[in-house]
Amino acid sequence: MLKIENLVVSYGAIRALKGISFNVEKNEIISLIGSNGAGKTTTLHAISNLIKKQSGSVIFKGENITDLSADKIVRKGLIQVPEGRRIFANLTVKENLEMGAYTRNDKNNIKDDLDHVYSLFPRLKERLKQEAGTLSGGEQQMLAMGRSLMSKPELLLLDEPSMGLAPILVDEIFEIIQKINQEGTTILLVEQNAFKAMSIANRVYILETGQIASSGNSKDMISDPAVRKAYLGG
Repeated sequence: MLKIENLVVSYGAIRALKGISFNVEKNEIISLIGSNGAGKTTTLHAISNLIKKQSGSVIFKGENITDLSADKIVRKGLIQVPEGRRIFANLTVKENLEMGAYTRNDKNNIKDDLDHVYSLFPRLKERLKQEAGTLSGGEQQMLAMGRSLMSKPELLLLDEPSMGLAPILVDEIFEIIQKINQEGTTILLVEQNAFKAMSIANRVYILETGQIASSGNSKDMISDPAVRKAYLGG
């Protein structure tokens, strides 16, 4: 579904991505893990064309989208939930969700999709008229994910969905990620919580200083002594 080839991104003199290549197959959950500054968020931004790439290619469903504008990439079904949620704080919960559907032409189906989001995130339904900026951190993350689902993604890029959340909410968010995947959405997950990320993934890529340091089946990676020592606390 997604093929990244020799992706290079620089910030001035700093080479953030040094020619990385990886792929995501349909219906997979792929976890991209690594320390702060490894290039994880940069990778997602490069895929979504939110930052300039020096070289390399991004192929989505067989189409080269390397130079496609970010809004056109969204219309292709590749949606990103950014780090830090980036909700519209002054809009209500319902208005935020409706913003997620702004690219859609099938307006008659939007109500059904809103109902589906409410079934995944019951708390959002309880707060439809509440300003999004007054929600808790966990509720804002749910809203950001719900808003993305209103765009009908085929591939969902999730950037640090558990950041700043209490452990009980982390578990809930990861359960919902799995449910979204089981319903047919492919997921590329960037996450600091390496154990949680690997525990739900089909495959894992480890980024170190802008390069793919290792990759493999999630079960193999979790049991790898070097991976356990570096990312799972031994």
